[in-house]
Amino acid sequence: MDNLSDALKKLTIPAADRTEGSLEGCLDCLLQALAQNNTETSEKIQGSGILQLFANLLTPQASCTAKVANIIAEVAKNEFMRIPCVDAGLISPLVQLLNSKDQEVLLQTGRALGNICYDSHEGRSAVDQAGGAQIVIDHLRSLCSRTDPANEKLLTVFCGMLMNYSNENDSLQAQLINMGVIPTLVKLLGIHCHNAALTEMCLVAFGNLAELESSKEQFASTNIAEELVKLFKKQIEHDKREMIFEVLAPLAENDAIKLQLVEAGLVECLLEIVQQKVDSNKEDDVAELKTASDLMVLLLLGDESMQKLFEGGKGSVFQRVLSWIPSNNHQLQLAGALAIANFARNDGNCIHMVDNGIVEKLMDLLDRHVEDGNVTVQHAALSALRNLAIPVVNKAKMLSAGVTETVLKFLKSEMPPVQFKLLGTLRMLIDAQAEAAEQLGKNAKLVERLVEWCEAKEHAGVMGESNRLLSALIRHSKSKDVIKTIVQSGGIKHLVTMATSEHVIMQNEALVALALIAALELGTAEKDLTSAQLVQILHRLLADERSAPEIKYNSMVLICALMGSESLYKEVQDLAFLDVVSKLRSHENKSVAQQASLTEQRLTVES
Repeated sequence: MDNLSDALKKLTIPAADRTEGSLEGCLDCLLQALAQNNTETSEKIQGSGILQLFANLLTPQASCTAKVANIIAEVAKNEFMRIPCVDAGLISPLVQLLNSKDQEVLLQTGRALGNICYDSHEGRSAVDQAGGAQIVIDHLRSLCSRTDPANEKLLTVFCGMLMNYSNENDSLQAQLINMGVIPTLVKLLGIHCHNAALTEMCLVAFGNLAELESSKEQFASTNIAEELVKLFKKQIEHDKREMIFEVLAPLAENDAIKLQLVEAGLVECLLEIVQQKVDSNKEDDVAELKTASDLMVLLLLGDESMQKLFEGGKGSVFQRVLSWIPSNNHQLQLAGALAIANFARNDGNCIHMVDNGIVEKLMDLLDRHVEDGNVTVQHAALSALRNLAIPVVNKAKMLSAGVTETVLKFLKSEMPPVQFKLLGTLRMLIDAQAEAAEQLGKNAKLVERLVEWCEAKEHAGVMGESNRLLSALIRHSKSKDVIKTIVQSGGIKHLVTMATSEHVIMQNEALVALALIAALELGTAEKDLTSAQLVQILHRLLADERSAPEIKYNSMVLICALMGSESLYKEVQDLAFLDVVSKLRSHENKSVAQQASLTEQRLTVES
């Protein structure tokens, strides 16, 4: 360390009084000391005030330039030295050195700038202002094709510098994307895939940039999918594959890239991993199985990629995914059910799957998860059933297969996501299926649970679906028994509240159900309709200019139906409905205007 003190003193001597040899010796001494104890030496360098002097030594023509840049790179490994390097005015001369033709100078300059930028807002800002990023990207472009070891080392350093410059900084990442860094990095990966260090650097850079939405289009215009899949096939080590997965996941959110990945053969790689890891309990293998199966499901979220893999239900991928559902591995059961839900996104696929026995497989899976089951598997299997129940021709087939009985086993679930999917599945199944709607609507246990969930204010989705199913039971069954069951369970007030929903579709469903109640069982429901203040709500809906035409129409139909009740009719008279209704005779919607005339006649005759 005495040598270090001497060297630091000598460096403060004015340049005119110093020989070239003594300068080189001092710099060598600093590098040696940094190699032995970086932190302590860096503190001494900071204390000596020589950082400011380094700015003058960073000249393209000086023979010691590379050594000075190396010293700066070494001291900047310490967090406490990064701002002092910026304050000492080192960034601008370092960025100027990026124009050097000397490979060693470029290497050490890239290291110095990269280390100063690491986790340092001040460092990044200074490099940004000096225009360093563009020069580095230009270098990457021009040096991209050379595969000699020295050049690959330089490329690795430059990639690392850009990564440190932009890491977790959206605006700097966007700047690099605008400068066209993505196609350059993809090209680098293709040419240098044999070089582990450079490949790794490219992958980390991709991982950072892929999080940004604006990057996806640029990635989609390159052959990134092909390069990543090619690289993935070569990897045996778990850590390396994990790095590639970390890039694939954000990229696969883009539909165009999903299709490119499918066409590049990623799915076959994923299926192979699943096959290899399915029986292993090793932590790494379990994690890789999850990542691979999750990514598989993500690829199926794109319409084109999904349809390509479905292949009319004959595709080998589709068949393999089907085999996951009866497996004993929860992760595969989950991925299998989610994959089916994704395949079930158009009528043709849904009809084919129902005709080929998928429903029975999903029901078996749900049966295995009734008692203390896996909530994510329950949710996924119910999602798949709900999607499969959308085409009209599937409903009767699924009902006769016993889907409602299986679904009802989960009525006791306390998990909102499961409750939500259960309700949606039942609602899809009974659409225009009078017999099934009646059977379910007379099930007092179900109706009581629905009424309970109609009050689940902390879970808006469950509350909305419960109301919609309650209304659907009445609308599709048109059954007096169903209405009586709903009245006895206290469901009327919820249907009245639903008529005030912010969603027109829900308002409408409620009004139609209430009109059926008024037409079929007014006497039974009269008391509940009164206490829920239905008449006042209808008056408000008709008077409100923002109410949709169908809401006004169905509100008037309901008013006419309520006239069969003396007490409700008295409320209608008290609220001066005639004024509101007569204004609607000139409504621009013909149906509303006609119904207003009819309603006005009824109100006039009755009064």
